[in-house]
Amino acid sequence: MVRSLSRRAFLGGSLAVGATGLLAACGGGASSGQGGGSGSWSFKDDTGNTVNLDRRPTRIAGLNDTIASLWNYGIVPVASFGATALADDVNFEGKDTSKVTEVGNTYGQIDVEALAAQRPDVIVTHAYPVDTSGKLDPAKPLYGFNDLEQQKLVGEVAPIVAIAMAGPATKVIERTVDLATSLGVTEETLAEPRRKYEAARERLRKVAGSGLSVMAVAAYPSEGVHIAKAKDDPALRSYVDLGLSYPDPGGSDYYWRSVSWENITDYRTDVVLYSLRAMDGEAMLDQPTFAQLPAAKAGQVYPWEFSSMDYVAQARTIDNLAANLEKARKVS
Repeated sequence: MVRSLSRRAFLGGSLAVGATGLLAACGGGASSGQGGGSGSWSFKDDTGNTVNLDRRPTRIAGLNDTIASLWNYGIVPVASFGATALADDVNFEGKDTSKVTEVGNTYGQIDVEALAAQRPDVIVTHAYPVDTSGKLDPAKPLYGFNDLEQQKLVGEVAPIVAIAMAGPATKVIERTVDLATSLGVTEETLAEPRRKYEAARERLRKVAGSGLSVMAVAAYPSEGVHIAKAKDDPALRSYVDLGLSYPDPGGSDYYWRSVSWENITDYRTDVVLYSLRAMDGEAMLDQPTFAQLPAAKAGQVYPWEFSSMDYVAQARTIDNLAANLEKARKVS
């Protein structure tokens, strides 16, 4: 057997793939001002914390994954931190990242002084649950922070707002929209991205009707294969909600079922999705046991994309997934 890989370790270090509001809504954001930066501002985040400011925030800093979504709605951040440099993050392709001061490009390493120098009004990030129930543990740091001490230091620079990466992606996207609209994004701005997102979902719903079975994995030469559990990953869970067949790999661990290369042949699906932050499909096919899988023999091994939780990024990712599944056939 391979060692257990925690979701936080996978998402937070060089292995980050990310993956996708609380199972029960924690209340929406609100802004009383109509112009950028005007009026008082209040937002209740998914940890239950309410941030109140005299004016709507205009200088936004935070975790790459979160600011990418806000940027897709037109809010350009002043500073970022995360597991990678912005130039290496697909969520920022096509964006002029010279506008953003990177105060950390390794998970948990944040230059607090450099962050403070950017004078952010608010700092946005994600909160990951500790188990399948979606429970958040206040004794654990929010995503992106090395520990609670660091989180406290950052919180002294500006208030921190966290969106929970739990439940289906649709709920996370809705909460991100709540945050974006509280910051001044209009319904007019959201309308076309929402339309494209719903169109992509309908496309995936149609291809899911073919009955193809899918599993998403992160594989490593010396560790074996970590099979993601759809119920614990917001994006995968939303695909299942659209009708995609995603067999439960079993096991009692949260988020992953970890298996050796020798035992991967027990997990047979029509399609395998591989993490873009782990071994790619070609390298996996060089593993003799993996090559025996029906999906491998059929050449139905496609990328498992992580994208930010917003209409723009999710529409792109879902369209890419649907395009790959439209080429696939039942083989298991």
